[in-house]
Amino acid sequence: MAKDKGLRIALISLHGLIRGEQLELGRDEDTGGQTRYVLELAQALSKREDVARVDLITRQVIDDKVSDDYAKLEERIGKNAYITRIPFGPRRYLSKTKLWPYIEVFVDQCLSHFQRTRTVPHIIHGHYADAGYGGGQLARLLGVPFVFTGHSLGRVKKQRLLDSGVSTDKIESRYSIASRIEAEEFALETCSLICTSTHQEVKEQYEKYENYIPERMEVIPPGVDLSSFRPPRPDDVQSDLVKDVRSFLREPDKPLIVAMARPDERKNLEMLVRTFGESPQLQREANLVLVMGSRDDLRDMPPGQKAVLLNVLTLIDVYNLYGKVAYPKRHKSDDVATLYREVTKSRGVFVNPAMTEPFGLTLLEAAASGAPIVATNDGGPSDIIANCKNGALVDPFDAKDIEKALLHALLEPEQWDAWSQDGLVNVNKHYSWDRHVERYLRDIKEVLKEEDVPPPMARGRTTRRLPQLDRLVIADIDNTLTGNDDAMHDFFNLIGEAEEHVGFGIATGRRYEDVLQLMEAYNFPHPEVLITSVGTEIYYGKNLTLDTSWRKHINFRWEPKRIRQVLNEVEGLYIQEENEQSKFKISYKVDFSIAPKPADLRKILRKNGIRAKCIISLNMFMDIIPCRAGSGISIRHMAYKWGFPLEHILIAGDSGNDEEMLAGNTLGVVVGNYGRELEKLRKYPRVYFAEQKHAAGIIEGIRYYNFFDQITIPNDKLPTVQDA
Repeated sequence: MAKDKGLRIALISLHGLIRGEQLELGRDEDTGGQTRYVLELAQALSKREDVARVDLITRQVIDDKVSDDYAKLEERIGKNAYITRIPFGPRRYLSKTKLWPYIEVFVDQCLSHFQRTRTVPHIIHGHYADAGYGGGQLARLLGVPFVFTGHSLGRVKKQRLLDSGVSTDKIESRYSIASRIEAEEFALETCSLICTSTHQEVKEQYEKYENYIPERMEVIPPGVDLSSFRPPRPDDVQSDLVKDVRSFLREPDKPLIVAMARPDERKNLEMLVRTFGESPQLQREANLVLVMGSRDDLRDMPPGQKAVLLNVLTLIDVYNLYGKVAYPKRHKSDDVATLYREVTKSRGVFVNPAMTEPFGLTLLEAAASGAPIVATNDGGPSDIIANCKNGALVDPFDAKDIEKALLHALLEPEQWDAWSQDGLVNVNKHYSWDRHVERYLRDIKEVLKEEDVPPPMARGRTTRRLPQLDRLVIADIDNTLTGNDDAMHDFFNLIGEAEEHVGFGIATGRRYEDVLQLMEAYNFPHPEVLITSVGTEIYYGKNLTLDTSWRKHINFRWEPKRIRQVLNEVEGLYIQEENEQSKFKISYKVDFSIAPKPADLRKILRKNGIRAKCIISLNMFMDIIPCRAGSGISIRHMAYKWGFPLEHILIAGDSGNDEEMLAGNTLGVVVGNYGRELEKLRKYPRVYFAEQKHAAGIIEGIRYYNFFDQITIPNDKLPTVQDA
């Protein structure tokens, strides 16, 4: 790190609608506390003298249904702080559950952005599972430390939903929970530091993961900008939101029980309405106010939100709560603070009954307004109430427990006064941004010091051939190039007759020496790029010069002796012949009738603190390689180093070993004899499934993309940085 210039920090938050002003909090389930947190973190960090630049990296959205603000590629949000919007996936706004097929594309687009702007960060911090996966990949490629904040975790959400009666199939179809959990495991395995908000997150949530390593966890209570939140004053003017709320109520001056959350199953709003509806005493003492985001037409709402809202409205009707419950249709973000003040003025209570709550920003806003709180005993509220001493925790699945806590606040004036005053004092003491940033940067600098981070990847020295190239065809060998000799030689002739700007490359799991023998035996054309040993070695040019920067890059935390020690104790694993081993590849034969399943083998490595990739092929071979290596990531390294646009690289493969390099901004060709494990790639926007087998399938793919002429991508909806 260049100390005189300060730190460059990239915060990645891919979903939700993020802009510098007028955050649309509650617009949908993706635009909540996380978007506000990352925005305020970026702004707070940029005020520090030891921080040179902060980029809040998110997704560019071009959609008539949302503001044009989200289409701007860059937006300044503070001193040396910017929102950087990267185009990937369809241009329209997508929910986070629909982003998973495009995360590899985000990695490619973000690499292009770093290369073009030459602003590689010193550290990358991913927020939520999607940025955990994408940010972790970027950190591996760039050789910089990765920090992760989950905000909420998939395993916890899945269990809570199961407990509430939602079926496994429904959870998967609605939330893509399997992809989310695997992304979280990857993030935890990759990161150097995990920032959490509460001790409960560490003990009861992250502990459920295979890659849970307590030594990497740091509890840093988030800072909160509470400047807009204060107790009521005699001269306060009623806002439109307060007027709207009062218009619902038969006795509007009674104390208010207010909940503010998007209509999501996890927020447990139906339980709150049921509790209120079944308690005559609560109905006598207070009114219930439900602020459930803003909506124009509930018929246009996402299915999950619409279902929750309709259930809430049904319960209001079942319990005949008209005149006792307010549920305003929309509100301005600036009016939210006035509603908190109305809670305090009415001597009411702010309540958060969520099934799971990673933090609970609204609880702090209520505290800063003088309102006592009743909150779920899950996650952040436990720490908030422990620090602020301003309310009670409840079991979110126990209606009687919720009722008791609400009545305790409403019926005991001295308790209400104590909670109100303690909240006002303690919230600013424990949750300031200055305090948060001080601890955050201390931990970041410690990570940078411990890992002795090398400079970001430098562009390579040119060789005779590569700088002349405009595009590359890269193919696997076994069963992609080989398998049909006539088709293979047709492909080689096609490559030989191509224009000078077209290059040829090989990416294979085979060792370098084996590839040279095959090249001679089959009379391969000389490759401009040769990637061997499952993406652990890269060679360039006429003399096949080894990429030494790549070797240094992937050597990070590579512990071959420890790997052998651990795996030699596992039954059913048999080390392969010496000629199958290399400096960065340990190869085994596996008998899965004896050996643990692949997932359990990975778990064994993780439990022993080993950061490595475990690659299974043909259900009988296993390669262990460094965590930063792999076929796909090596191709992106090569492209970044030599300045190749990824859409000018055509990749051909046939099996699961090729999956990583086929996904992303490159143009993928799956040959007709492919393994069924590649079926999942059909949803990827730039992967073509050829009908022809082996090398004939590569030729078919070249023609499909018109790759040797003016490259075309039929039906492509993927924007590029240049298009935006």
